[in-house]
Amino acid sequence: MAKLYHVPLSPFCRKVRLSLAEKKIQCELVEERYWEKDADFLRRNPAAKVPVLKIDGKVMAESTAICEWIEEKYPEPPLMPRAADARYEVRRLVGWFDDKFHNEVTSKLLYERVNKKVMKQGFPDSTNVKSGAKAIKYHLDYMAWLLDHRRWLAGDVMTLADFAAAAHLSALDYISDVDWNRSAAVKDWYAKIKSRPAFRSILADQVPGFPPPRHYADLDF
Repeated sequence: MAKLYHVPLSPFCRKVRLSLAEKKIQCELVEERYWEKDADFLRRNPAAKVPVLKIDGKVMAESTAICEWIEEKYPEPPLMPRAADARYEVRRLVGWFDDKFHNEVTSKLLYERVNKKVMKQGFPDSTNVKSGAKAIKYHLDYMAWLLDHRRWLAGDVMTLADFAAAAHLSALDYISDVDWNRSAAVKDWYAKIKSRPAFRSILADQVPGFPPPRHYADLDF
């Protein structure tokens, strides 16, 4: 069985978990306190980052590289389109959420409010929190614009781009940092993706000291 070293609220880990679950690949989840830089973990990934996936005799790091390997090794059901232009758009949006959204929103809200406490690195920086709360409005509006033109974020079918976005938003939703009333289109998109069987283990996550809001596991929130 595959083994994934992860942190429950890490959007990068969640993206890999969603990809594995969508393709019905059984996987044992192992929580890894990567910030403690345990020697065994550093042997698995010298970069001291999660996720790390052990599967088919391989040890792999970097979430997008892992997801693309999963896609090539287990192509059904597909999370990447066949056409080159469509594949580009998926990769562009995965990069958008894992880079721009992460730097402007996730790192300013989730990392300040949760990671600092868990890692015992002090109190949240209010300037960062305010910056993240402002930036997420722009990103939700951009998602709304995309969904006004498409059925899913990257096109007419669900792709890895949707999982990348949902991974970040679900982690932020755990700490009630998403205004779902800002866009009906984004709220409907999230309700649709959250109702997939692949999302069940994500919605079952519990982080000690940070209980999820009542609506978190609701499919009709």
